[in-house]
Order: sequence, then C-alpha cells, then structure tokens
Amino acid sequence: MRQKCDYRTLLAGVLFLFCASAVAQRKDSIRTQYLAPVEVKTKAMPSISRATAPLQRITHEEINQLGIQSLPDAVRRFAGVSVKDYGGIGGLKTVSIRGFGAQHTAVTYDGVAVSDVQSGQVDIGRFSLENISTVSIAIGQSDDIFQPARSFASVGILSIETQTPTFEGKKQAGTVQTRTGSFGLFAPFLSFTQQLTPVFTYSANGEWQRADGNYPFDFNNGAEIERRKRLNSDVDILRGELNLYGSFGKGGDLRVKGNYFHSDRGLPGSAISYNIEADDRLKDKDLFVQASYKNELGKCFSIKGNAKFTRSYSFYKDYGNYIDGYVDNIYTQREYYASATLLYKPIRHLHFSLGQDLSSNDLKINYSGQDPGRTTSLSALRMKYETDRLIFITGLLATFAHESVKTGEKPDDKKKLSPAVSLSWRPIPAANWHLRGNYKNIYRLPTFNDLYYFRIGNTELRPENAQQYNIGTTWIGKLSDAIDWVDVSADVYYNKVEDKIAAISPTLFMWKMMNVGSVDIKGVDINVGMSVLLGKCLSLRVNGSYSYQSAIDLTNPEAKNYKAQIPYTPKHSGNGAVSLLTPWINLSYSVVASGVRYSFLENIRRNRLDPYWDHTVSVNRTFAFSESSALRLQADFLNLANENYEIIQSYPMPGHSFRVSAAWTF
Repeated sequence: MRQKCDYRTLLAGVLFLFCASAVAQRKDSIRTQYLAPVEVKTKAMPSISRATAPLQRITHEEINQLGIQSLPDAVRRFAGVSVKDYGGIGGLKTVSIRGFGAQHTAVTYDGVAVSDVQSGQVDIGRFSLENISTVSIAIGQSDDIFQPARSFASVGILSIETQTPTFEGKKQAGTVQTRTGSFGLFAPFLSFTQQLTPVFTYSANGEWQRADGNYPFDFNNGAEIERRKRLNSDVDILRGELNLYGSFGKGGDLRVKGNYFHSDRGLPGSAISYNIEADDRLKDKDLFVQASYKNELGKCFSIKGNAKFTRSYSFYKDYGNYIDGYVDNIYTQREYYASATLLYKPIRHLHFSLGQDLSSNDLKINYSGQDPGRTTSLSALRMKYETDRLIFITGLLATFAHESVKTGEKPDDKKKLSPAVSLSWRPIPAANWHLRGNYKNIYRLPTFNDLYYFRIGNTELRPENAQQYNIGTTWIGKLSDAIDWVDVSADVYYNKVEDKIAAISPTLFMWKMMNVGSVDIKGVDINVGMSVLLGKCLSLRVNGSYSYQSAIDLTNPEAKNYKAQIPYTPKHSGNGAVSLLTPWINLSYSVVASGVRYSFLENIRRNRLDPYWDHTVSVNRTFAFSESSALRLQADFLNLANENYEIIQSYPMPGHSFRVSAAWTF
C-alpha cells in the first residue's frame, strides 16, 4: 500500500512539473489542476519479538482459520493463561494469569478498562467474537506507555480490539451471519457500517444467542457410571453495540461506543449425587457508554482522554428449601470513570507519559443497607527509551482509594506506590534475536464481595501485594525458502503474592475472608510458531505453546496444604494448532491440554481433577463474488474425544458437538 501511494505521489509530482513548465511557455494552452494530498492512517501493532514483557496475540484471520467460536476459546490458547469455565454455553468464564487469580487480570475493550468492583473479575463470555479484530495479552509491564493509568494496575492486560470500518470505493458495508449447532444453538449476527460524511462514520452490530444447553454427560456415583443430562443450562443472550467514529485531521480522532448486554440463563449447579434437578436463574443487564479522544499537539506532545459510564444489574433467584420458598438477590453496580494521558517526546528516542485516572463505584444490594462505595485515583508516570536495539521502560504507579458505606463499618483508605521496570535488548544487530527482563509490583484492592459479602465479608482486609519477575528471549527468522518464518519465545518467571485474600473457617460453623499468607509461583512459558510454503497456492501454519507452573501455598507451615499446589492451577498445560491453507478449502486441527489440578487447598485424591485433551477440527471455504461481496461457510467439530472433562470440579464440559456457520459480507 505504501509503495502504491509513493508511486502515485511521484507520478503526480512529475505531471505537476511538466504542466508548470508548459504554462510558463504558453499560459493559455494548459489548465493547471492541483491534487489534494492523500493521508493514509492505520494502527500499528506492537512487535511481539521486541516486547520487553511477554506479549501474545491472535488476529481475526487466525480465529477464522482455527475455527474458534468464542472469546474464552481464543484466550485458552495463550501460554501462562488459564480460563475458569463453569461448563455449558452460558457458564461464567474468567481469566487468570500465571496463578495470580482472575482479580489480578485487567480486561480492556477498545482501550478502556472493563471493571467489576463487586467480584473483581470479568466474565469474558459476555463479549461477542464476531466483531473482534485482535485479542492480545501482555503479562507484566506493557510497552505502550501511552495508556490510561488503570492499564498499569494489574499483573496483565487482556486487550480486546474491535474492527474499525474501512471502505474501498464505497460508503457502506455489512455482514449477515448465522450459526447453529448442537444443544439447540442458534445465533444470528448482523453488522452494518456507513460513512456519513468525510469526517464521521458509524457502525452497528447485534447478536442474539439461544441454546437449551442440555448436553449428556457421564457421572460416577461411586457404584456405577450413570448417563445424565445437564439440566437448567439454557441461555438467552442479546448483545448490541453502536459506534461513532470522528476523524478531524489535525483536530484529532474521536470514538464513542455504546454497548448493551442482556442475558437470562439457568444455573445447572454442581453434578453431584442427589443433585439432579436445578432451577436457579441468573439475569444480567449491563450497559456501558464510553468515549475516547486522541490528538497530536505538534511534534512533541500527544493527548488522550477517556470517559465511561457503566451500569450493571444482576438478579439471582435460588429456589432452595427456604421458609419463603426462594431467595432473590439483586445487585446494581454503577461506575463513573475518566482518564487523561499526556505523551511527551523531547528527543527522538526518549518518551515520557503522565496519566491520571479517577473512578467512582457504588454497589446496591437489596438485602443489605450498607451500599458500599469507592473513589479511586490512579496516577502513572512512565519513561521509555527506545532505539533499534534497545528498549528500556520504567515507571511508578500511585494508588489512592477512599471507601464509604451507608451503614456499618468503613474500611480504612488505601494508598501505595508501585514501581515497574522492563528491558529488551538485541545483542546482534543483524539478527532478530532479543533478550528481555521485567519487574512489576502490583497492589490489588479487596473487592466489595471480600469486604461486605453476607456474613463472611471482612472490612479489616489488607490489599494483596504481588511481585512479578520475568526473564526471557525471543527469535523470529526465515530458515529456508520453504519455511517462510519461525517465531520462538521462552520466558522464566517468579511471582510472589503476600497478604493473599481467601475464605477460611476460623471456627467449625463460620467462614470469613482473611489475609492468609503468601503464595510462591515459579514457571516457564514457551511459544513456537511456523509457516511452511508447500507450493504456490498451499501453505501450512503450525503453532503451539507449553507452560510449566509451580504455584505453592506458604501460608501455614503446620497445615496439611503447606507447599501444596494452589487450587485450579495445573503444573503442565499447553496447546497446539495446525492449519492447511489452500485455494479451495482451509482445514485446521487444534488441541488444548491441561495436567492434573486440585479443586481445594489439600492435594489429595478427593480434590483431584484429571488431565484432559480437547481436540477441535475446523473446515471453512470463502466464495468471493466481487471485490466487496463474499460468502464464508464453516463447520467445526469440537471435543472429538467426547470427554466430559472438568475445568471446575463437578461442572462437566460438553462432549463432542458441532457448529456450522454462514456469513455473507457485502
């Protein structure tokens, strides 16, 4: 694209000089016409091989090639990352990085953080995969210092970027898609984009997903294997999003987004003896509106601002054996968030950034009059020095949180300074081989559930204090004409969490949230990717990752779980994929594997979760009717081994299933 633009510019220049010369000789014979300048903008992706901290990414193209059907399935393919899945299509799905827990993982949607101050963890199953451009995860210190301060306040960032409208000789485009498959799945999707004026563009998309989710599974009752059916697993989900894009040239760029999510789903409960029936329900209504503005103020300064309002409503009904017949809990969260970031480039290789974030959160619970609130200030100062061979980044994050309650005890205010430093160096100028190292300190505030949850909340909790250390290496290159490229990365890390927050039982009749001690986490992450050219029209892409993680509990030397692997953290895990790309059809095979895990503190047989391998095969073909119109057909076959493995104990996953989809773009 750049060569094409340069060629046109050169040709226009030659014609201009020719015309000017002719006018100088005969002014009345030739009419001079001036060509308007053409500006081409695109968002540059950060280099994975040069990153000072582990960075992994999957694009929309790769998602289609591998037959990935949901965002959690895409995230499961990142090394050092685990997704907790409570089973079924509508089950809660949260992300943990290197044994830290989901509360330590930040999730951003088009550059603005998604938060849940009640639980501290984000259900990534709420996001549609259909409109996503890239999904990436940065572990530790991100190389992009031009970000809101909140982006530096976690052990890692899961970044979700949606597709930006592009128009090639037309002013509107759209996609109509439908998916269907096992367990009553039906999911139509529609998107439409239009260029309103040379300045403004809008896009709208919506998706409806429903499924009964009543899949069969094998249950061991101690005497025999029963064939049961997962009940009360139905889902009815509606997603909608509206975007407005404004490009004002030297006046900057504006993006406004409105997103609505509505779900009504059954909670099947744990698959245990005497718990066959289930009829608990959960309804969620989430709405957020966010705006982002970015502008370059000359050669040295750039500014970025974000604002967001979020309202989350959850209604949980438990049809247990209660005096009143059932229990219904209603939770309503609100967040007001604003951030401003300034980037300063005094000289060519040196950049500074200063970010200030302010947020106000409150939670209303129908059975409690506490109505907790929190006002948080985050200030981030960053410095980045970058050359062709060296990247050095350091910074400091200041956290201040003020707590408030309507009734009851109020926790003390919290404040902390958290440093971070990272480095990437290319020892040999001619080789694309890099060494990297980074350190980061993280300060996780207790969630509202930790502080105020019915009977077990504890307002005396201290924040968790986490330390991250990472040393690694990356290499990317071409081995031969047939092996187009090879990408390898390996990282060794050490993490330590102090004042770990957990629920323990100080008496036989009562549980309480408490700071229980520390956790030591050591591990290795390895990623390998390769592209092989099999001919002029054939290519093979291979990638895989492996993780080793030792995460041991150092809370109490006298306890049975002392130096035991922490719950739901496998020592060994990995994934792999092979994709064959041809002009006629694309075929891919992928596998996700996990070793032994334990569901509770003690590493005993009763708490053991067996290893599993999840195999998927995907076939797709795209029929192009014109430059802007195409039909894509895809079929996916999931869990080929038909194994009802458990990611969470007593929550079996579906066995083998299929999904087919058709998408028409115009």
